[in-house]
Amino acid sequence: MTAEQFWLNFLYSILATVTGGGILTLLFFWLREVIFPLPDVTGRWYFEMQTVNSAYNPYKDMVLRYVAMLWREGSRIEGTVEKVYENSSTGEREYEGKNRTRGLVVGYIEKNYFSKDRIVLHVTEDGHGRESTNFYELTLSSKEKMTGCFSSMVAKQDGSVTWQRNEF
Repeated sequence: MTAEQFWLNFLYSILATVTGGGILTLLFFWLREVIFPLPDVTGRWYFEMQTVNSAYNPYKDMVLRYVAMLWREGSRIEGTVEKVYENSSTGEREYEGKNRTRGLVVGYIEKNYFSKDRIVLHVTEDGHGRESTNFYELTLSSKEKMTGCFSSMVAKQDGSVTWQRNEF
């Protein structure tokens, strides 16, 4: 093999490697953006929390409903929530206007290629008299529904939660 043939083969090898790498990069980009995109969670959601365990017995079996506005930036989620309904040992009531408590949402989407996507949210709610924190671990069931569990710092509550696009 002459020096000229060696350099020609070397250049062909580099060209083939760079071309193949570029094609693979475009293929993976297309798969990620078109076939396996991040779920679109932006918009209005309604969610219902059902307390299963609590250190404060009157909160057991309590049902709370909220409305949330979420937006997504990459895999990061932010938004706001308002409490709209409560059914507890003290009675059933709907909250309107100034009686609604508001909260801030931060979280992220965990993209899973071989199982359902997971969404983790942290809500800090400015309740009447004190601030509270709720933590949600959700599985995206469809474009319209997420289900999972929650933990709250209020009376060490935990239980199930359902998020959906339509009102309860």
